Amino acid sequence: MLDYKVLIEAAFEARRNAYAPYSHYRVGAALLCKDGTIVKGCNVENASYGLSNCAERTAVFKAVSEGKTRFEAIAVAGGPDDMQSKDYAYPCGACRQVLREFCPPMQLKVIVARAVDDYKEYRLSELLPDSFGPDSLV
Repeated sequence: MLDYKVLIEAAFEARRNAYAPYSHYRVGAALLCKDGTIVKGCNVENASYGLSNCAERTAVFKAVSEGKTRFEAIAVAGGPDDMQSKDYAYPCGACRQVLREFCPPMQLKVIVARAVDDYKEYRLSELLPDSFGPDSLV
């Protein structure tokens, strides 16, 4: 298992690339694939707000587009522009559901970080209890 600090650092790196001219809330995500690859994503806003995309979904979609669909963990770091956030940036409901599509909820680790040494760790099942996923359709 990868040291979470490496994953958190990657999330902060991704955060620098965020395009957030409207909310000024920059988010970075780093997704740890089962093969050890780290795929980064950032939030990308749009003047038509509904067309914006969160960092977590950007990372997942980017990973899937590269043929990776098995994940171990995701780290998320967010806050106002280039400042350290006072609060942890949790994945929104849509991002939690997208993560659920690819990960058994008891297995995926979700790390929310304010700094490399200041983070909380959850399982996806804690953030999305009683979830609906691919196994619900069988």
